[in-house]
Amino acid sequence: MMKYKNGEIWGFENVDDGAVASGSDASVILGLDGGATSTVCVCMPLLPFSGLLDSLPILARAVAGCSNHNSVGETAARDALEQVMAETLLKSGSKRSAVRAVCLGVSGVNHPKDQERLLSWLRDIFPSHVKLYVHNDAVAALASGTFGKLHGCVLIAGTGSIAYGFTEDGQEARAAGAGPILGDWGSGYGIAAQALTAVIRAHDGRGPQTTLTNSILQSLDLSSPDELIGWTYADPSWARIAALVPLVVSCADAGDQIAIKILDNAVQELVLSVKAVVERLCLGGADGNGSFPIVMVGGVLEANKKWDIGKEVTDCIQKTYPRACPIRPKVEPAVGAALLAWNSLMKETEGNCHR
Repeated sequence: MMKYKNGEIWGFENVDDGAVASGSDASVILGLDGGATSTVCVCMPLLPFSGLLDSLPILARAVAGCSNHNSVGETAARDALEQVMAETLLKSGSKRSAVRAVCLGVSGVNHPKDQERLLSWLRDIFPSHVKLYVHNDAVAALASGTFGKLHGCVLIAGTGSIAYGFTEDGQEARAAGAGPILGDWGSGYGIAAQALTAVIRAHDGRGPQTTLTNSILQSLDLSSPDELIGWTYADPSWARIAALVPLVVSCADAGDQIAIKILDNAVQELVLSVKAVVERLCLGGADGNGSFPIVMVGGVLEANKKWDIGKEVTDCIQKTYPRACPIRPKVEPAVGAALLAWNSLMKETEGNCHR
């Protein structure tokens, strides 16, 4: 098991082989994006950025497993976070002493208590001079489309789903993102779970026949819908279920009415989440004609054959908010987290200079 705070995972900091020492004096920032499927960390230098996303200097990048404590438990989630931070610093040739700011965007951070637990844990890992920021992963995703600025709305539809928004004066609101039991409707898990349910309903006579049955059984190498019960509960992890989404899209492309209905429902749920956030924050103005960015993130929203869920969602939103500006980020959310850390650090520095 990994050890926290100067444990084995940070042993590389005590090895003076030149690789780590060479870059250890240069100040760096860590940005993390942790979801129900994987956790990504990037290391960037503490330098002024030009605003050109294509030229952002990424010193190192590493990937670990799920860091959502609601999915895998707090110990496994923290193991993933610490592993990915240590690996990233090792790859960059840096040590924790060189870090100036760390920004975590992690799914499952839904309450100030969640933030404080992670902040307290991070304080035990990093030196006292390091600025620490903890947000829901949706905040990092929003920052990936707005160059680290928190304004507008982000829609994430991957394994889970959430809509999150900020006004320019710092007000925030969210919708969905409560996990598969409480309402990640429109997510990859939600779509796939409905498909599995449709197969079972068709098998026992409670629902119409669907091509989802053969498609899913063949993909999982099962011979009967009865076997789906054992397959599902043997490992009901969210990402494992959500991985079936491409099969639902393929069946919808082929004209299966059940699959089409499932995707139609997903689109409407995602649109409802965005509208709920926009209305609460009045991002569209009193008349709905205000301009604001909508950052679209997640595998469910990516174009896929005939069915483009992201486009369907955007079209529906723009019927109500015609000046909403959809953005497909050119950088990943982990980079957005790093940019958010940089912006936050610069604001704090400027504030201290003006005192």
